Amino acid sequence: MHTVKYVVITILLFSAGLARSEEGDLGFSFDVTYMSKLMDKGFEYYGQQSGIIERLAIDLWGTGFGVEVANRRANSSGYENRERFDYKVYYSDIIFEGERYVTKYKAYWKYKHFPDQPRNIGNSQEWKVDFSWPEIFGFGLVPSYAVYYGYPAGSNYYNRLSTYWYHLFGLGYDLRTEALPEALHLSANIAYRDGGSSSDHDWSHITVGMSTDFELTESLVFVPGLYYQISMDDSVCERDVTYCVLSMKYKF
Repeated sequence: MHTVKYVVITILLFSAGLARSEEGDLGFSFDVTYMSKLMDKGFEYYGQQSGIIERLAIDLWGTGFGVEVANRRANSSGYENRERFDYKVYYSDIIFEGERYVTKYKAYWKYKHFPDQPRNIGNSQEWKVDFSWPEIFGFGLVPSYAVYYGYPAGSNYYNRLSTYWYHLFGLGYDLRTEALPEALHLSANIAYRDGGSSSDHDWSHITVGMSTDFELTESLVFVPGLYYQISMDDSVCERDVTYCVLSMKYKF
């Protein structure tokens, strides 16, 4: 618990100490996401059970910096030890604006805390950097790449063998149709997992999906999505998985 307290204090000090930018206001958003199968990097995180993710994010005055706190839990009993809180600090920006190779990127550091376990059992940290190139093809097809690096939250932890690299290569396309008020976002990605205590070093799965936005008010958006995971590595997931994602997002 002491480590978590230090993380929270660091986030609060970071937020308070950052000079206010003229680019924008301090922004808050809250979303609740239901997943019929809570998938995490190809794993069925709660087995055959559904899950809920609640997330509060703070945009720090349009500077590109932000902080986020999230909680994930199963919708049935028996998974209390796998309930998790995530504490995140992130930065996003755009480079090479005006060029065909304009690049959007986002980097974050995340602390994963399991409140029902001793901190040296499951707590871990993760770094992620993702990139996308919205204009590279010129006809709406957007390639992306993300790399994750995860490791235990402290030395000599019981999860010391869970260090991993995770690579995600994706394509996205926004399909405009008169049947929907917003574009139908189509996506496909393939994942390679390198390391971890229980998984192979191999291509683990392909996920294809679609989602769209329904603006209920100026501040409230409903985002339904449907996804299909083709599992290629039994050490990650032994079956193909179809699941839906329903998110309600509120900005204030």
